[in-house]
Amino acid sequence: MAAVLSAAAGVFFARHGGRGYPAADLNLAYAPDYQALRTSLLEEFKDLKPGRFGESISGFKRDTNPSRKVIALTFDACGGRHSGYNAELIDYLRRERIRATLFVTGIWIEQNKKTFIELSKDPLFEIENHGLMHRACSINGRTMYGVRPTRSIGDVIDEMELNSRRIAELTGRRPVFFRSATAYTDEASVKIAERLGMELVGYEILSGDAMRSSVGRMARNILKGAGYGSVVIMHFNHPEWHELDALKLAVPALKARGYIFDKLKNLPKKQV
Repeated sequence: MAAVLSAAAGVFFARHGGRGYPAADLNLAYAPDYQALRTSLLEEFKDLKPGRFGESISGFKRDTNPSRKVIALTFDACGGRHSGYNAELIDYLRRERIRATLFVTGIWIEQNKKTFIELSKDPLFEIENHGLMHRACSINGRTMYGVRPTRSIGDVIDEMELNSRRIAELTGRRPVFFRSATAYTDEASVKIAERLGMELVGYEILSGDAMRSSVGRMARNILKGAGYGSVVIMHFNHPEWHELDALKLAVPALKARGYIFDKLKNLPKKQV
């Protein structure tokens, strides 16, 4: 597979580490084949309007009311100043044989490359795209929670496609799902993701880990929101947070209700 970024990419990641949106420096890191694709997409989407912006904007085409009692546990790894690794959480998922979906950013990968490659080889997990630089995706700079946004169609393409290609280079598999930083995005970004071969994923159950909710509150959030085909959002880049303790309460209760846990790709597709 052809290289995605030039030799300048290492300098790019080292210089920025999650700070700012370095469009000029990133441009220097483009490989020629990517530059050609980007130019083509900019022309294709030149008249694209932002549309609605929110966390309920989704291109996820899976059935949220399937016949079987299945839940998808998804975990984000954001990167930058938040590039830790909750090994105990991952070990728990492995011990319990719980399938899960891991959304990772390019900056988290660069700071945890050995761990990332190890996770990508574990059949319990599917590796998906959380963006190159952990940006909230909108084509006009809208954002939430103070997270740095993309500011143009080109930025959105970079955020999605460059990380997809980076993941594919390291794992041999191209991601098929994308989650924007904060899970907020605009309708334009859904269309761009679809053009790049990805479904944009939000969630049905907000665990509350990012709000520093208590263990009991997180477990209650998961149990209260549980439904056939529900997607749970948590994180695995903060070992100081308490997702593990919350899952130790929620998982046995969900199993007792007859739920199973599976990857996003295995949720039943929506009938259209």
